[in-house]
Amino acid sequence: MSNSIGQNLLHQSLLPSTVREHQSTCIAGKTLFQAQATSHIRKSPLTTKFLGNRLNVRKTTYPMATNRTLSVSPQAVLATDPASQNLFSESSSWLKECLHCALPLSLSNNGNGLLNPGTYLGRKFSLDGNTELQVIVRAPTAGSVLQVDFQVTNSNDNLTLHWGGMRKKKEKWLLPTRRPDGTKVYKDRALRTPLIKSGSNSFLSIEIDDPELQAIEFLIVDEAQNKWFKHNGDNFHIELRLKGKLIPNVSVPEDLVQIQAYVRWERNGKQTYTPEEDKASKSCIMDSHGSSNEDIRARLTNKNELRESKVLPLSEKTSEITDDLVQTQAYIRWEKAGKPQYSADRQLREFEEARKELQTELEKGMSLDDLRKKIMKGEIQTKAPKQQEKKKHVTIERIQRKNRDPMQLLNKHAKVPAKATENTSTISKALSTIELFARAKEEHGDGPIINRKIYKLGDKELLVLVTKPSGKTRVHLATDLNDPATLHWALSKQAGEWLGPPPSILPPGSVSSYKAVETNFSGSSDDPTYKVQSLDIEVDDDTYVGMPFVLFSGGRWMKDNGSDFYVEFGVESKEVQKDFGGGKGKGTAKALLDKIVDMESEAQKSFMHRFNIAADLTKEAKDAGELGLAGILVWMRFMATRQLIWNKNYNVKPRCPSYRELLRMIMSTVGRGGEGDVGQRIRDEILVIQRNNDCKGGMMEEWHQKLHNNTSPDDVVICQALINYIKSDFDISVYWKTLNENGITKERLLSYDRAIHSEPKLSRNQKDGLLRDLGNYMRTLKAVHSGADLESAVSNCMGYKSEGKGFMVGVHINPVSGLPSEFPDLLQFVLQHVEDKNVEGLLEGLLEAREELRPLLSKPNDRLKDLLFLDIALDSTVRTAIERGYEELNNAKPEFQSSKGYLDNSVHAFLQKIMYFITLLLENLALSSDDNEDLIYCLKISAPRNLFGIIGTVARGNMHPAMTVYLEKQGWNQALSKSKSGDHHWALFAKSVLDRTRLALTSKAEWFQQLLQPSAEYLGSQLGVDQRAVNIFTEEIIRAGSAASLSLLLNRLDPILRITANLGSWQVICPVEAVGYVVVVNELLAVQNETYERPTILVAKSVRGEEEIPDGAVAVLTPDMPDVLSHVSVRARNSKVCFATCFDPDILANLQAKQGKLLQLKPTSADVVYSELKEGDLTSSTNEEDSGPLKPLTLVKKQFAGRYAISSEEFTSEMVGAKSRNIAYLKGKVPSSVGIPTSVALPFGVFEKVLSDDLNQGVAKKVQLLQKKLGRGEYSILGEIRKTVLELAAPPKLVEELKSKMQSSGMPWPGDEGKQRWEQAWVAIKKVWASKWNERAYFSTRKVKLDHNFLCMAVLVQEIINADYAFVIHTTNPSSGDSSEIYAEVVKGLGETLVGAYPGRALSFICKKSDLNCPQVLGYPSKPIGLFIRQSIIFRSDSNGEDLEGYAGAGLYDSVPMDKEEKVVLDYSSDPLISDVKFQKSILASIAGAGKAIEDLYGSAQDIEGVVRDGKIYVVQTRPQM
Repeated sequence: MSNSIGQNLLHQSLLPSTVREHQSTCIAGKTLFQAQATSHIRKSPLTTKFLGNRLNVRKTTYPMATNRTLSVSPQAVLATDPASQNLFSESSSWLKECLHCALPLSLSNNGNGLLNPGTYLGRKFSLDGNTELQVIVRAPTAGSVLQVDFQVTNSNDNLTLHWGGMRKKKEKWLLPTRRPDGTKVYKDRALRTPLIKSGSNSFLSIEIDDPELQAIEFLIVDEAQNKWFKHNGDNFHIELRLKGKLIPNVSVPEDLVQIQAYVRWERNGKQTYTPEEDKASKSCIMDSHGSSNEDIRARLTNKNELRESKVLPLSEKTSEITDDLVQTQAYIRWEKAGKPQYSADRQLREFEEARKELQTELEKGMSLDDLRKKIMKGEIQTKAPKQQEKKKHVTIERIQRKNRDPMQLLNKHAKVPAKATENTSTISKALSTIELFARAKEEHGDGPIINRKIYKLGDKELLVLVTKPSGKTRVHLATDLNDPATLHWALSKQAGEWLGPPPSILPPGSVSSYKAVETNFSGSSDDPTYKVQSLDIEVDDDTYVGMPFVLFSGGRWMKDNGSDFYVEFGVESKEVQKDFGGGKGKGTAKALLDKIVDMESEAQKSFMHRFNIAADLTKEAKDAGELGLAGILVWMRFMATRQLIWNKNYNVKPRCPSYRELLRMIMSTVGRGGEGDVGQRIRDEILVIQRNNDCKGGMMEEWHQKLHNNTSPDDVVICQALINYIKSDFDISVYWKTLNENGITKERLLSYDRAIHSEPKLSRNQKDGLLRDLGNYMRTLKAVHSGADLESAVSNCMGYKSEGKGFMVGVHINPVSGLPSEFPDLLQFVLQHVEDKNVEGLLEGLLEAREELRPLLSKPNDRLKDLLFLDIALDSTVRTAIERGYEELNNAKPEFQSSKGYLDNSVHAFLQKIMYFITLLLENLALSSDDNEDLIYCLKISAPRNLFGIIGTVARGNMHPAMTVYLEKQGWNQALSKSKSGDHHWALFAKSVLDRTRLALTSKAEWFQQLLQPSAEYLGSQLGVDQRAVNIFTEEIIRAGSAASLSLLLNRLDPILRITANLGSWQVICPVEAVGYVVVVNELLAVQNETYERPTILVAKSVRGEEEIPDGAVAVLTPDMPDVLSHVSVRARNSKVCFATCFDPDILANLQAKQGKLLQLKPTSADVVYSELKEGDLTSSTNEEDSGPLKPLTLVKKQFAGRYAISSEEFTSEMVGAKSRNIAYLKGKVPSSVGIPTSVALPFGVFEKVLSDDLNQGVAKKVQLLQKKLGRGEYSILGEIRKTVLELAAPPKLVEELKSKMQSSGMPWPGDEGKQRWEQAWVAIKKVWASKWNERAYFSTRKVKLDHNFLCMAVLVQEIINADYAFVIHTTNPSSGDSSEIYAEVVKGLGETLVGAYPGRALSFICKKSDLNCPQVLGYPSKPIGLFIRQSIIFRSDSNGEDLEGYAGAGLYDSVPMDKEEKVVLDYSSDPLISDVKFQKSILASIAGAGKAIEDLYGSAQDIEGVVRDGKIYVVQTRPQM
């Protein structure tokens, strides 16, 4: 110990580093210390009056349950953190609770169950996360009534107390007549009283004057979110009358309060306190109640004699020894003993021993002044206690995870629609009046939408919608302002200028003035749904680029945030400026990226410049949405990966923008920045390293100069390179290897403003000191620059202790406030186990920490940056831990028998661990993702027990305890239990979960690719970034996340599931032998219109399900999973093209490697055998023999029969197609259990009649002109034809006839709901007609040489059945050709996801026609999306080109619902078709039964579509199976 202790004597450990005088006022039992630095230095370095077993203090007492104001002036505080300022008041509260226990069974009462006056009953409850409820019952005093106080802390919601009184338990609530203001009676069953909001807390007091009430019960309600807070699933119950012994009112002496405060502080390691730590400490100590002052004093001092006296008598000499001398001597003893961790009792004994040692010196005749001098020099003889042996702390191997609903993690992206419920309501109800109007305009089909913007006008709105009909520019404006509105407007040929519009385009009533026009909005619409004022302006001059304007209404001018409104005519959005054209910057926020490029030279100057520029661009980036933030991310990542220069002149702390998932990615590219004086320590401590280790010249001095000028993340790498160099026995190649692997080259070292020219040249005698000091220095560097470094991230959130860490000595960082009480222990567990070989317990701890942290990340916090860095670090550690665990899985080579799906114990153990890892990674990925709904449902479906079988449990073997508990909780064990009996359905279902998870990862990867890669390519090209770094930019981001680790685990599990479920490596959709040349393509869609001159086997990475098979293709092989009954599958079978899905990536890679080779395919129903042929073998193949020109198909052009609409009784082959006729034929002939929807139709020829009507002369001319261009091979014109068809107007007679037929058939007429609803129906009809010119249909007809001009389109009109499920049946198994077997597929929601381009598989099953009650499931669903719709009308295409012999035209043309379907992310965890075996069997058997009945009716195999609603089967169409 130093000979001079002086002012800093106790700064290391005994007390916190800063001790100042404080003053405080204790109001209503709460002591609030406000720190104030004094202007003078006291003689003693410490002023705390702790004297071992006694505190020399005034005999101030704290009365219980009174509101008397007390004044206290303590002489010291025990922590520097503001959160610890409640230490004394908390200690006082604990002592009070020992005397007047706040728990119900130890209350002060008067013997008859009533509370004594002045006493109270208190209870605390946890509501949600950090939100707590405290209830205090205050006993009545003279002239008052019993009062119940409620306080909710840490909640920003407006809460309501839902309550009532009770005389006896389990009786109905009584409604007291004495009620607080604002109380309302709720359904005559309860009272509802709003809590009073104050900041993040809410308060309420109620008075009870009914002496017979025994208790009150209540719930807390957040009415805005329809959220109820309960107590363990039940009502909160507070007793008002309690039985118990009489405990007199007593008060707590101040000395006991201070002793308790000190003991608590010592016991907790002399650290600074957060409020949560205070609570935890308090709850641990409070183990007795109803105690007297003497009992408490005895407990605190552990001296029995204290029970006899409140103050120990001391000799006169003893009383002369001042408190500070005793404490100083105690510190010397503690230091000589090796600074052990003492218990509270041992600490008090140490004070006694120190006092005795000083007393001995005084008894020798020494004066107090001499005694003080000897103490300060350390000359007092002391017998230090033996240093205690360090105990080997036994740490727990796992933490106890809380039970959480995965739905609490749900984050829905703004683009994801709300989930449809059982009673799906109209989507439009949630929209504002202006949004409704905008949707109606858009659906009207007034040409392509060029620009759309809704401005806020206070609580009103203004819509500006720009469309481009027939080459003109049309501006639609609408507002819901109450007062009449006038538009003051002009046009611009250059952005922002005001030019007077030409008179020819002015709307009626317009008044021209200088360079502007004023036009009044028209009055409110007749439709009550859209009470708006509107105005349309049509501009036919393409030289105008925009329109500036302002509004006048209600006597005032309205502008756009102080500027003129301005709408552009040629871009999607004024604020987004996305470039989706063919030039550079496609798919980016180009304007923002150009600005970044312009500012890069400025950004290179320093961190300050780069981060300040990034912060300044944040608003513009947010306005541009995801693409804008993607641009910032790309820019910052180029910097982080050292593709850009980042330091020339200065060093500053970075300022970071904020924005959810993209923010996390941006922050992961930057450092945390210095806290306190950490940044300065970087520069100071390098001098210490040089001085301590005698290395002041050369590279170390150059590095010092660089650090002094500018410290950057490069310094972390340089420090690590030096450490590795020294550890390798000074091998300089190791130094350069470390630098180069992290992107630092010699050129980069020379590019610093203070360049590093030299290599390190250090000697062996410096080794130990440098390793020690550089290791400590690395902590300082990481604390500033490595935001995702776990140790520094934890330290920054939990705070540094006063003694500091390594080179952080003297740096004070306060803990983040508001952390959960158990959070410190959780993080400590993580740090203790972070390098464990068995990672199961670590993973549980990491995820539990992230779950605890998650609520704090969505709330305002001045330390949000540190919390985000901690979450990023925890996320990163999950990934590295999983990778460590994956090594063990890689080494495992389980063997199993595949004949009956039997798995031995080694395979069980392997599957248990891999499923466990998959579930943990899903949870981790969901915690890191914004739009995580699909991931959440993947997590849920892998968890609930009812989804994984019914029987048994699996032997746990030597599984890690954490894994055992987790798997039991998640339900994977029940999945595996079936394997013991050879039941392979567990593997089928697990495979569907795996497939859906893969789809979720694919979707996420595609989102990254679309969002980031265009910005990376554009910005990279502009900034001269290395091309390889640009090419792999998105790939590297994906690889760096949990998704990559999850994908590896899925790939490892997949082959075992496939073999166990007898799925094999292939699913053969059309088993046709083929010979052809291999051509590898990315998408089948991209080549569907190609014509291959020689037989071609296409290996397509992506097949969506609605493509055409190209001419010349003899086979399509893909890793994608189109449904067996999708359009492309049906067309493959009809065209006799081999079509199969390959699940084995190795087989697929082998096929792709045979690009250009000639192969022969021999498929069976479950496998594909292929072999390479020689060139001459092609002539003998069946493909060549069968090939030849296709005979052209002929059509008879249908004529208009004089009727615009007909009922189903009038359906004939001259009027409608086979689709309409078949559905009419079924009516009355199928069993009553099968429903047939009512139908009417617009027959053949109606489209041509409407086109020739005088109303549509302009449209007819344009269509005629476009068709001529199409005939010349200008296929790009197809889209323009479809848009032109949408401009058709409806002849009044068509409207009249259709209305009459629909109403007479019992169908609802859309126009009855308003004019706008008919407009929606008319647009849907036109879209069906326009689908004649969709690309897929047009090229399909050309392929079979069908005259497209002869193709006619009828429209089948049906009422939509709001389906629970949709199905497609083939009454002959299409894969095997077995006519005794029905094959069907079922999806949740509408059937478009089954036959259209929606990824994932449907539930599939077969059923023998001889035993319809025993359907056999072949596969469970993995489709993530379902389509749902309100009760509506659908308009189905019914052409004369469908179901021709030798040509499958079905599905080529569109069926269009009047209302837009809602896409819903599906949750199979609660779907009875999956989880309820009885329900599943009933539905599947009913579907099979309907298929059999319809086949019997027609006498041939049928392709049937239908839906299930409330268990009833409805058939919507049938056709011969092709």
